[in-house]
Amino acid sequence: MASLLYGAGLRLRECLMLRVKDVDFSYQQIFVRDGKGGKDRVTMLPEAVIQPLHVHLGKVNMLHRRDLAEGYGEVWLPNALSRKYPRAGYEWGWQFIFPSKNRSVDPETGPIRRHHIYPDTLHRTVKRAAQEAGIYKPVSSHTLRHSFATHLLQGGYDIRTVQELLGHRDVSTTMIYTHVMNKGGRGVKSPLDSGGAGQPPVLRDVAQPAYNLSRRG
Repeated sequence: MASLLYGAGLRLRECLMLRVKDVDFSYQQIFVRDGKGGKDRVTMLPEAVIQPLHVHLGKVNMLHRRDLAEGYGEVWLPNALSRKYPRAGYEWGWQFIFPSKNRSVDPETGPIRRHHIYPDTLHRTVKRAAQEAGIYKPVSSHTLRHSFATHLLQGGYDIRTVQELLGHRDVSTTMIYTHVMNKGGRGVKSPLDSGGAGQPPVLRDVAQPAYNLSRRG
């Protein structure tokens, strides 16, 4: 789960709500349903998690089969889909990718179901991992999403692309990460330092013709 928060830029709730049908291994992408603001989007499925996720889903499938054999196996469905498709909640594609270890009674409707992992479980795991790594700054599961955005921008990806992957409505929200990177005037690298010029620069004045410093006489 932590690998997906960092590798795909998922919010915690988005990760918890992932269902089997939302992961497309062929195209290496994840469909995020009903994200913040009720929006859907597509983000990448990191290659590094494909094999571990296959193994994990094999175990989840066995758990689901056991639930069915014991007379359970139904999962909660959004937007009253359970009334429209009464058997859909038992289908493999609708199962949560990260299910809880225990079945529980739905407090609203009453049936016994297997919901997703409780959010605090991942919160505690991430904090413990940060402490074991010797990181004493405040760290939460959302820190991994922040790192996803920052590292993409550091890698040179267009801010509009990062905005789309994060699911931000406004690019100004994504621009926050450029400040984290110190990408103001102090963060821009001079072409003189990067070797990008090659030739002496051409000074241009909007009121005067261009004058090339390389000309003599």
